[in-house]
Amino acid sequence: MPNSVTPTHCPYCALQCGMNLTPSQDGGVTVVERPDFPVNKGALCGKGRTAPAVLASGVRLSSPLVRSGGTLVPATWEEALDRVAEGLTRTRTEHGPDACGVFGGGGLTNEKAYSLGKFARIVLGTSQIDYNGRFCMSSAAAAGMKAFGLDRGLPFPLEDIPRTGCVILVGSNPAETMPPSLRYFTELRENGGTLIVVDPRRTKTAEQADLHLMPRPGTDLALALGLLHLVVAEGRVDEEYVLRRTAGWEDARAAAMAHWPEYVERITGVSVPQLREAVRLFCEPEHAMVLTARGPEQQAKGTDTVGAWINLCLATGRAGRPLSGYGCLTGQGNGQGGREHGQKADQLPGYRKLDDPAARRHVAGVWGVDPDSLPGPGRSAYELLDALGKDIKSLLLMGSNPVVSAPRAAHIEERIKSLDFLAVCDVVLSETAALADVVLPVTQWAEETGTTTNLEGRVLLRRRAITPPDGVRSDLEVMHELAARLGGERGLEKGFPTDPEEVFDELRRASAGGPADYSGITYRRLAEENGVFWPCPAPDGGLDGPAEGGLGGAARGEVAVGGVHPGTPRLFLDRFATPDGRARFAPVSYRPIAEEPDDEYPVLLTTGRVVAQYQSGAQTRRVDELNAAAPGPFVELHPRLAARLGAAEGDPVAVVSRRGRAVAPARITTGIRPDTVFMPFHWPGEGRANTLTNPALDPTSRMPEFKACAVRVEAVKP
Repeated sequence: MPNSVTPTHCPYCALQCGMNLTPSQDGGVTVVERPDFPVNKGALCGKGRTAPAVLASGVRLSSPLVRSGGTLVPATWEEALDRVAEGLTRTRTEHGPDACGVFGGGGLTNEKAYSLGKFARIVLGTSQIDYNGRFCMSSAAAAGMKAFGLDRGLPFPLEDIPRTGCVILVGSNPAETMPPSLRYFTELRENGGTLIVVDPRRTKTAEQADLHLMPRPGTDLALALGLLHLVVAEGRVDEEYVLRRTAGWEDARAAAMAHWPEYVERITGVSVPQLREAVRLFCEPEHAMVLTARGPEQQAKGTDTVGAWINLCLATGRAGRPLSGYGCLTGQGNGQGGREHGQKADQLPGYRKLDDPAARRHVAGVWGVDPDSLPGPGRSAYELLDALGKDIKSLLLMGSNPVVSAPRAAHIEERIKSLDFLAVCDVVLSETAALADVVLPVTQWAEETGTTTNLEGRVLLRRRAITPPDGVRSDLEVMHELAARLGGERGLEKGFPTDPEEVFDELRRASAGGPADYSGITYRRLAEENGVFWPCPAPDGGLDGPAEGGLGGAARGEVAVGGVHPGTPRLFLDRFATPDGRARFAPVSYRPIAEEPDDEYPVLLTTGRVVAQYQSGAQTRRVDELNAAAPGPFVELHPRLAARLGAAEGDPVAVVSRRGRAVAPARITTGIRPDTVFMPFHWPGEGRANTLTNPALDPTSRMPEFKACAVRVEAVKP
């Protein structure tokens, strides 16, 4: 209809900002404001406003491609799908099912993520599936599970932030990574609250802080322990809360007391007066929050680091109380939902554990298979990528670009090239897709309907607004067709419907009674209520009856009204999701980063994002307006370091680590520590930041240490 308006959500970050789409003259869509959606109230960043440009003819893929004589050439869908089925079948026959790998993405809808996990386990029979969200929120997820028994990025809605008294924002720059969210922190200060930013750079967010702490990269754990030490020493522990609602305080306190302020100052570079001021600002208000992002999480000790920040909340009585608590600012568009429904190496839908016999029985019952037929947990993301061409011979990849985004990226690129067979489903020809044997063009965003779950745990409905090009199909159609080819006479394709609402209804059954219970959520409710917060059980306790692993009504902090559960905006108000309802302190101590500077590599590299680009840049680098704002990589360095190099603004400099070399123009600023350089990670080629990064893994979350590695910086001679 010429004047139709389609309400939907942005395809990029985890805010999932509401937007309206209207038809444009060229047959596409135009983005207009949608002020009724509470998260962004109409505000959009440049990426959201220009999102339709990625779907333009000549930008997005519009035909399958197959490799012929070393070149990717157009092919029919039948030929391309047959080629994928043949490649995967050959690998299974010659090497066994675990020689087939599957790699997903945090931008896939819930329906796609759910189907991909199911496809890997019952069609391919492989345990080797993980996704790029492992590189994003996994440390916060692991720490949240240990402390609270449940991982949901924010256990409260964003609207609570302006009403609290103090926020400590650790390793996050929302002014650039999710600009519409900055209003929450602005309103916090307008309401008399204070903002503390922890970041080794003076970012646009840090410029708005009441207190900016600039620790050395990789020392956030020491900083959190030092603050907890002062909380104890100054008598600011909420003893009654600790006694009533927590466990493990004695060991955590003993660990913190070994981190006295002067010791922490030497490790972090944050002065003792600043440490004391941070404790005062955090403890004096009635309500306060700690919010972490990739800074403390993308470390080889990220789980312990987040655990230490949670300890600070628990010791001061902040968690599980109104307008207070710990939260993680999830990064990817469906980073929350993507880790809940089965595309992660160790999980089944509903955030169930793959090695839990009761969880296996429940999900196998929904899928109509023998629980014993489901593979066990497989490799984490980096370990899976590192095994390519060795134990894993073929890979099916959806919605990810590890050639740019993986740590030690040059090595991962070589591992991908060593595969016997690679199939990629994507909307554009990413750097990884360009290496594939088969590339399948799939629908994205305005071309399809599906659900996502934003950083608050709010499940949302994206709606189809335009018809995709004739040569494009959905990922759900791809899995349906491959199941038909790979399943022989078993009729497996019947378990892979192509209608997203039908897939979601099955997801609801699979999640029923699990920690991330979606069983009470329907497409109709999502459309009528502007999203629904999980957990939201069906009125009868689950579509197939009560199941194991649920939170229980008290932990949800919400009650059903009129037989319909309203969803759960705020978790843990009555009890935590642990067996005894108590939160667990983490008895953690500081340890250095995996790769400390030395004489050969004396500087620390940290990485991150810029406002005009997103993740590996595969989509945003195809938008002229965004490229004009951020045309390429750069190296941010302090004037003292630049002077030692003899480098001026804009001069090419080389950053060298034990894994490789990257070259980009110098950007000289006093807003970074003299011992640190920063590079954004959106670009391939000579300026690829992840050529340098360290794949040292957190022992619990298996998160690589993106945020700190030893480098040297060199001037590049003309």
